Amino acid sequence: MFVVVSYDIVDDRKRNKIAEILKDYGKRVQYSVFECNLDKKYINKIIEELMPFIDEEVDSLKIYYLCEGCVEKILTYGKKVVIEDSDYHII
Repeated sequence: MFVVVSYDIVDDRKRNKIAEILKDYGKRVQYSVFECNLDKKYINKIIEELMPFIDEEVDSLKIYYLCEGCVEKILTYGKKVVIEDSDYHII
């Protein structure tokens, strides 16, 4: 499943930790945005790993599920950063 994970974290230390965790699951395409090809099990694992770093009063974490048809319609201008492989990242 193709997902886009975005986050807005106030605390620098927590933000850096979240980025380090997400690097194990996908590719960073913008400063606070990752694209990942994962099955539901690993999406749940990401949520479980990230939630301790989220302060629900000031931070946000969003996970967007994109269907195959939606992924095919992604428009990219400039440096191409959309993940093209359909392999799952398993750690």
